[in-house]
Order: sequence, then C-alpha cells, then structure tokens
Amino acid sequence: MASSLDKLRALTDKLEDKLIEKQKGQLEVSSLLVVEDTLPPPNESVSTIENRVKDKSLFDNIVVNDLVDTQELNEELSQQVREENIVIIEELYNELKIFEKSPDFDNIFIYKAMNLSGIGLKEEDFAEVRAGKYIQVIAITYEPDANGKKKAKNISLGYFGKGDTIDPVLKNKIIEFVLRWRYEKAFQNVQHYKELIAKLQDPTE
Repeated sequence: MASSLDKLRALTDKLEDKLIEKQKGQLEVSSLLVVEDTLPPPNESVSTIENRVKDKSLFDNIVVNDLVDTQELNEELSQQVREENIVIIEELYNELKIFEKSPDFDNIFIYKAMNLSGIGLKEEDFAEVRAGKYIQVIAITYEPDANGKKKAKNISLGYFGKGDTIDPVLKNKIIEFVLRWRYEKAFQNVQHYKELIAKLQDPTE
C-alpha cells in the first residue's frame, strides 16, 4: 500500500507545487506593474507614457494567459491522478471481491460515503485494528422512510473477519480501497457543485 499511496500523494504534491510557483510569478509581475505606474518620471513625454501604458496592457495579458495556463495545468494533472486512481480502485475492487455485493463497478460511486469498521482511519489511529472488532467496508446511501424523510442506510460491501487475525497485506489493501474511493468521490463532488453554480449563472438551463 505504501508505494502506491505515496505515488498518489506525490502526484498531488507536484500539482500543488506547480500552482504555487505559477501564483508567485504572477504576484511578482503584478507588483512590478503597480510600482511602475505609481511614480512616472517627471519629464516623461506623452508618447512615452502611452507606450508604457501599452506595455502594461501587454503584461496584463501575459498574467491573464498565465492564469489560464495554470488552470489548464491543474485540470490536466488532476485528470492524470484520477485516471490512475480509478484503475487501482478497480484492481482492488476485484481483489477484495467487492463485486459480490456491488456487481457493477461503474456504479460503485453512486454511494454517498464509504466507511471502514474495525480499523482506524483518523490521523491519530491510522491503520490500527480495534481490538475485538470485525472488519467491514461499509457504503452509505440515503433512502426515504415511510414519511418521505431521507435516512442513512449502511450497506456492507465486504466482510473480512475479525481484525485480530487479519493478514497485514489484506488490511492495507482494504484501507487503500476506501481511501482511493473517497479521493475519487471528492473529485466528483467538486464537479457536481461546479455544475450547480453554473446553473445559477445561467438560469435559462
């Protein structure tokens, strides 16, 4: 688990580093432009001022284009991370036999959330097996009750026996499956909210 998860984190860190580097460059250019416009030379001719303003517009266009390039880079690297992540999720889905409870991999992300019982996933207890507990991958969905009110429903996607006797390699694969599922679900949630915001901007849709 360590090598594949580290690779995923490394790709994400690479994206963040590139974005920070781009943003720093944009701030430096913007600062120079502000200083340049604040105190023009006292004997500067009108034509020189006009040329300087044109140059500033050129710099502004560079900054705007740089922002577009940053966004494209963000999307490109994010897509690369997602594609690799989904491939590994499907491999784990088959290895862990999740298909026995959820037979269509394409529908594995319809669930609202996914939890892991019997093993800690918080920073303070990460990968620790809880004494006396059984290991299960649990999907969470919401279904209406008799009154039409939505209530959470737990669905077991995999049962792996008592935590005290679980194989360490199997334990790591179970954890990795849940983490990678959450990672992809986070991307999908972001896209969902982007689409909702876009509808507000264009109420005709």
